[in-house]
Amino acid sequence: MSLAALTSAFLLTVTLGYVVKCWLSPFGDCRKCDGMGHDFKTDRKGKTKRGKDCRRCDATGKRIRVGRWIYNRAARTYRAGTR
Repeated sequence: MSLAALTSAFLLTVTLGYVVKCWLSPFGDCRKCDGMGHDFKTDRKGKTKRGKDCRRCDATGKRIRVGRWIYNRAARTYRAGTR
């Protein structure tokens, strides 16, 4: 098998794997708060306590995946064009 064919097969496998992941689980953990929904901070004694809510995910800890966002946008554009 040539290197080009092997590379193409690998990229196709990775792409299809990501499509299946976006289909089965459209939401992933927020990258800013690591899925916690808030930040940690320490008080003056060094004790950890809950910080402010994450603004990126609105304190849910979940964000829509990039692939699912692209699919939703394309589907919305298609539906709007076929009305």
